Amino acid sequence: MTTHPRHRLDTVIHTPARFSIMALLASVERAEFRFVRDTVQISDSALSQHLTTLEKAGYITIRKAQTGRRTTTWLSSTPDGRDAFTRHLATLNQIASQPGTPADPPTP
Repeated sequence: MTTHPRHRLDTVIHTPARFSIMALLASVERAEFRFVRDTVQISDSALSQHLTTLEKAGYITIRKAQTGRRTTTWLSSTPDGRDAFTRHLATLNQIASQPGTPADPPTP
């Protein structure tokens, strides 16, 4: 018996907000906190919580830089994070492309 591909989905990435964050970070070298917040359309506090989860998993790095009196927070995907996102996306695509079997075949 084969195991359904859903068992290979990454539970850290799977939530919609974290998936969106990882998709964004996979396409750039780094992104500024406010840009990610505005693009993903979540609050500062929600983004911070998701970033903490992703950072603990080793999927992103968070760097702060001082620009005058202002601190800028930069976010980057790690190699492990990019690999995890690629695997997660491949699994979603595999699930989406599997042919379904109708419960009741159509009547001629």
